[in-house]
Amino acid sequence: MNATPAATTGLVTDPRRQRLILVAMCTALVAVIASVSGLNVAQQDLAVDLGASQSTLLWIINGYTMALAALLLPIGAIGDRWGRKPVLLGGLAVFAAANIAAALSTTATMLLVARIGAGVGAAMIMPVTLSVITSSFPDDQRSRAVGVWAGFAGAGGILGLFVSSFVIDFATWPWLFAMPVVLAGAAFALTLAVVADSREAAHGGFDTIGSVLSALAIGGLVLGIHEGPEKGWGDPITVAGLAIGAVALLAFVVFELRSSNPLLEIRLFSNRSLAAGSVTLFAVFAVMFGLFLVLVQFLQAVLGYSALRSASGLLPMAAMMMPLSAISPIIGERIGSRRVLLLGTSVFGAGLVLLATMASVDGGYPSVLPGLVVLGVGMGLAMTPSTTAITETLPADKQGVASALNDTVREVGGAVGIALIGSVLNSGYRASVASTTDGLPAELAGPVEEGIGGALAVSGQLGAEGDALATAAREAFVDGWQTSMWVGAAMAAAAVLYLVVRGPRPSSSVEAFDAATVTTPSEPALVGAGD
Repeated sequence: MNATPAATTGLVTDPRRQRLILVAMCTALVAVIASVSGLNVAQQDLAVDLGASQSTLLWIINGYTMALAALLLPIGAIGDRWGRKPVLLGGLAVFAAANIAAALSTTATMLLVARIGAGVGAAMIMPVTLSVITSSFPDDQRSRAVGVWAGFAGAGGILGLFVSSFVIDFATWPWLFAMPVVLAGAAFALTLAVVADSREAAHGGFDTIGSVLSALAIGGLVLGIHEGPEKGWGDPITVAGLAIGAVALLAFVVFELRSSNPLLEIRLFSNRSLAAGSVTLFAVFAVMFGLFLVLVQFLQAVLGYSALRSASGLLPMAAMMMPLSAISPIIGERIGSRRVLLLGTSVFGAGLVLLATMASVDGGYPSVLPGLVVLGVGMGLAMTPSTTAITETLPADKQGVASALNDTVREVGGAVGIALIGSVLNSGYRASVASTTDGLPAELAGPVEEGIGGALAVSGQLGAEGDALATAAREAFVDGWQTSMWVGAAMAAAAVLYLVVRGPRPSSSVEAFDAATVTTPSEPALVGAGD
């Protein structure tokens, strides 16, 4: 048997140090999350300055997410084994260096490589931020700390989009990378000063095969889901990504079930709390990231907002989400985590119904504001108990894997949401606008049917006649929007149904994982992932 080091724990009881740890981890988290959406508003500038094609731009934007998602599980396990603090510090250094390289890029290829490097650094940061919190805070304070973390995890994308829009309006695209570098530097200094190292108590050999298979599975699926809406679901890259991801996922499940030291104990999903938390987080982040995509289009193309004003339109949702994420553990202590999950997911679905039924061209922003506010309330209530359900299911020495699982569910959910909601909106738009293009030449009808951006460009070439086309395109976009929001509402309803049938047992606390329920060929009982 391999020698096993003694466990090191980072439990902290000093209130001031706890606050500083929480600030450090949330600062690092926002740097990672904001970078997911930060370049979305700079596509035109990048195309002009670097000569990047649309395909290359998509790789630059999505390369970061794919590297991040693919490496979360293996790096979470590495943090558990080798120490969370050194992995986090190394990740912050890699992340900052990659963003500096991105800001100095003179070609699209240089920027792409830098973005992938930043994704690797982000994968070293993101799971460790949550595992440091769960291993540093005592039991009676942990849920509230996780609530603050969850609020920043949900709102980080909105904040990143807002700051990036401000930068693009008043500076040049290289300055987009200044905020991630500054945040990473601040998090590095705080981590060095206040975070104690912690790691798991014992382990066998590292699951190298499982790590490779998990990276191929998540990376392939995210690649296929990202490329499908843009290049087509029959495109070779899309098909290859989905095929590799599906085969690797199946192989991963089979291998982990037979392994004596699995990267992720698959039998954990028989735990009702963990499974319910995963399903809820998947649905919430699928809809949230899909909404980011289509709402910005609605505000810019339909209402004529600038990039900064469009990003500002998302702030009411963040304003509801962040404080409720922090106080939802208090609500859970009074009414039970199961009820908070059900309440949050139901309110979340109600917000989507409001967005599906109230949004209109004539109604403008007030027609979507109530839905955004209600949606923010639902997300704020649902995210923290979902995250806690995952992290508290596993023991303290497996928090890296628990945190990585939590983050993987979020990232894959976001990728699915962007693909699904974006595709449904585009399909609904094309079906609705088709009759408008009957009298147009083929060279004009094509751009109109491709998307509202092309339709507005064509309408500008038609003089007075273009006003009718622009109005029809905006109405067609709203038709597609409404359909996509109904799809999101259906996802929320499915999550609610799952919680009713298979949610956590009625209790004020998260269901603890029973080690006796997990067996492998070589050991009668395992706790967590490979203990």
